[in-house]
Amino acid sequence: MSLWTRMKEVVTADFHALLDEKEQKNPLAMLNHYLRGCEKETEHVRTLVERQAFLCEEFAREERQAQMAMQKRKEQAVLAQEAGEMPLYELAQTEVTRYEARIERLHEAKREANQELETLQEKFEEMKHKLKDMHVRRMEFMGRENVARARHGMNKLLQPSEREASYTRFDEMEHYLARLEREATTKSYDHSLDERFLALEKKEFQQEKKNTLS
Repeated sequence: MSLWTRMKEVVTADFHALLDEKEQKNPLAMLNHYLRGCEKETEHVRTLVERQAFLCEEFAREERQAQMAMQKRKEQAVLAQEAGEMPLYELAQTEVTRYEARIERLHEAKREANQELETLQEKFEEMKHKLKDMHVRRMEFMGRENVARARHGMNKLLQPSEREASYTRFDEMEHYLARLEREATTKSYDHSLDERFLALEKKEFQQEKKNTLS
């Protein structure tokens, strides 16, 4: 095995490994890549089908022209024979023989071309159906991926992870809010109680001052 062949195989293997890795990371992107390739190949086959159809028409046209030319030479051969122009008659007959061979060849080529056209048309229709099926599968895959991503997002929000406590994020938020409310209530109660004691102390002070003056 030559060095160039070995290098080519290594590069090819690395390329396929890279594609496999990319497909695992983003399968939808790879599916779109495959679809674009299939669409390109289908369009190429469409061009071949159109070209083959044109060739079939060309073979048929050439066959008709050869038949018309042969018929003309046959009539001219009869005219030459009746006029006693045997060299001209033989020349016309030679032309007729050549046209007959050409017509037979064109007829066979047209028959084979039509058969190939039918085969290409069948394959082309099959490719179009498979391409449409792949588009449907892509939509199905996109739907499943969308649902999976949505569920993943919901589960991430609604279900505890291994690194979190046994509460969901909503539970954590509710507990956090409840704690804030308790702290606010406690502070409010403490503040109210302090005000009541302050009022009582002020009242006692005024009473003592009044007693002293009496």
